[in-house]
Amino acid sequence: MAKGYVRYEAPEELQNKALEALELSRETGKIKKGANEATKAVERSTAQLVLIGADVEPEEIVMHLGPLCDEKQIPYIYVNRQNDIGAASGLEVGSTAAAIVKPGKAKEMIDELGAQIAALRG
Repeated sequence: MAKGYVRYEAPEELQNKALEALELSRETGKIKKGANEATKAVERSTAQLVLIGADVEPEEIVMHLGPLCDEKQIPYIYVNRQNDIGAASGLEVGSTAAAIVKPGKAKEMIDELGAQIAALRG
């Protein structure tokens, strides 16, 4: 079940594509892992795409990220399981959030995701 901070639910297919982009960016570009690092990337406007865990406890850890991304006009997506974000980030544990800073070979995928997320949100 979605938490109170989750502003919209993304289809599983879109979440998987975002995780794939995160993994590709980790290998060929640069990513930031964790809520603190993702927040810094958004505040500095260096983030291209932000992935936020939809199952984070306590929710206060990530509840500011959605509104901050809106303010900075950075696309973001909620992923059902933070363990998936951690795995795509190359961690053995879950990660509350991650930001793609330099997309590397995932540039086209991220541009496409941004458009799909904007359409999904209206």
